[in-house]
Amino acid sequence: MDEDRKDAEAAVRTLLRHIGEEPEREGLALTPARVVDTFKFLTQGYGQDPRQVINGAIFAEENYQEMILCRDLDFYSLCEHHLLPFMGKAHVAYLPNRRILGLSKVARLVEIYARRLQVQERMTTSIAQTLMDEIEPLGVAVVLEAEHLCMRMRGVEKQNSWVTTSAMLGAFRTNAETRQEFMNLIRRAHGQL
Repeated sequence: MDEDRKDAEAAVRTLLRHIGEEPEREGLALTPARVVDTFKFLTQGYGQDPRQVINGAIFAEENYQEMILCRDLDFYSLCEHHLLPFMGKAHVAYLPNRRILGLSKVARLVEIYARRLQVQERMTTSIAQTLMDEIEPLGVAVVLEAEHLCMRMRGVEKQNSWVTTSAMLGAFRTNAETRQEFMNLIRRAHGQL
């Protein structure tokens, strides 16, 4: 076992003692190892470069310039302020400019940024800006809708609260009709039209 892992497991034991538990009791004996494994999994996005994931799947497409929308992409992340989960759906659209992206890469991009300690606002902007930089489309739109356990389980304890963030770049920012088409498609997805 490497030193970093030993230190991480010791930190979990310390936290358990801090809240009044006995880390060596039967139900908690393996908890430090499980917590370290869980955090490694939940933060695996740090070991992935979004640009490398995208670069293998950019395809020339001269004749298609209509909106491409991937909606209702489930994601799970950890709030960097409390290390509590937030989860929801991502809606990502772009207007191609002679190049299109393999559809699964949009979902992978969302996953990479979700698997880091996050704030929803930064995650929204990171997804949009990465797409804009890497495939140079006419525009990118990203909307994230999420429930935050740090708002439901502690603090204000608002049980039915959702947070919506958006990033509109290029034509989605400058063209109201394009932006409205995107928003209409998302509403339609939720049965609101």
